[in-house]
Amino acid sequence: MKGIGVSKKTQQPEVRGSRGPVPAKSKRNKQPSQPDRSVFESNAAGIDIGAREIFVAVPADRDEHPVRKCETFTGDLHQMAEWLVRCGITTAAMESTGVYWIPVYEVLEQHGIKPCLVNPRNMKNVPGKRTDFHECQWIQHLHSLGLLHSAFRPDADVCAVRSLMRHRNDLVMMASEHIQHMQKALTQMNVQFQHVISDITGLTGLAILDAIVAGERNPEALAKLRDPSIKASEETIRKSLEGNWRAEHILALKQRLSLYRSHRGLIDECDKEIEKLMAAFEPRVDPDDKPMPEDRKQKQRKRKKKSGSPDFNMRTEAYKLFGVDLTQIPGLMALVFMLFSEVGRDMSRWPTAAHFVSWLGLCPDNDISGGKVLWRGGRKTKNRAGTLFRLAAHSLHRDQTPMGDYLRRMKAKLGPAAATTATAHKIAIIFYTMVSKQREYDASLWAKRDETREKRLEARFQKQAAQRGYKLVPLEPAA
Repeated sequence: MKGIGVSKKTQQPEVRGSRGPVPAKSKRNKQPSQPDRSVFESNAAGIDIGAREIFVAVPADRDEHPVRKCETFTGDLHQMAEWLVRCGITTAAMESTGVYWIPVYEVLEQHGIKPCLVNPRNMKNVPGKRTDFHECQWIQHLHSLGLLHSAFRPDADVCAVRSLMRHRNDLVMMASEHIQHMQKALTQMNVQFQHVISDITGLTGLAILDAIVAGERNPEALAKLRDPSIKASEETIRKSLEGNWRAEHILALKQRLSLYRSHRGLIDECDKEIEKLMAAFEPRVDPDDKPMPEDRKQKQRKRKKKSGSPDFNMRTEAYKLFGVDLTQIPGLMALVFMLFSEVGRDMSRWPTAAHFVSWLGLCPDNDISGGKVLWRGGRKTKNRAGTLFRLAAHSLHRDQTPMGDYLRRMKAKLGPAAATTATAHKIAIIFYTMVSKQREYDASLWAKRDETREKRLEARFQKQAAQRGYKLVPLEPAA
């Protein structure tokens, strides 16, 4: 009987036939030369980027000197790109090193070369000397074999919005630091004013701070600047404004107040520029032809505008931009434009919602070897868009919506960190589905899932009671 087996002695494959076992050819026997590994990117180059100089490698048959070094001046980058074009290069891989890769990326795009930005952790070098000269050749070799995957980078117009949004976030953080230093100066003078009202940068807070900086020290006169909407009484505010007015702390308060107003002006200027860039995008829907759906969050929108939020109507602009009202998703009210600046509105970059969630780093990861799970947990990655979805999930702890109920239920089951990731995972899937399929948020779907979960829970209780010899009887409704 013919078959294939392994001899116990040599542990080498043998073929059993009518003439007996025939040993497989050993390494000493002459074998035909093995073909080289298939090349997926034959016109690939590798670039090792530094702050002052970069090293570029092309295939050995393209130039007499396949590895070259050039400086990072703009003229040198254009000469490097022209040399790559002469060598027939169509794509070039590079590491994402700080922000040094951005000028190289843009120059390559201008010369028709497709840049491939990759994560450095995915390009571990072989053992040996790790120099820039060898590093660029290793990158070129990996890219030519198709082993490097390009990182996501949105279109140029979205990148412009992203740069301004990130700059705006930095300005907001700097302004918040000045607020903290103003509170510190008040505390050092034992002025407990910042603990009486919720925001010292509101109408009442700024009016009293301006008066203090101008030289007013009478608590009664300062308390009369109280806005009628403040919950604290005038007497409480008067008591909180009694302190030791030291000159050095007054100077610190004055300068921090000036810096805060300066940064607020910069934030407003940034908002105007962002609004201009947003207006340049072609709207997917006209609110006049297709009115926005009913706002489920009218109570939240009637609240006072938070410090740091844009001045334009975020809900209307986001609706025209995406074609659906993403502000109806729980937790995403103030994060829609930040998500647009990070992922854009073209969801075709990710074939399915699972691909999108995996790119965000919101899905579980595992390490399997020999059929055994060695490790399982959240993927350790830094993704700005994924962080935004986590912030949206974290804000739902007290939210009285089905999404908030889901977060609290997962906290009891998985713990705070895993529950936040699970809720962010669900919000990201809803975001992807709404944008890609142009469907509005439907909260009624939660009712069906809740009904299914209740039936499953009741069946489990019935089974547990039957195993212990009991029978569950539903209570009769009260008369």
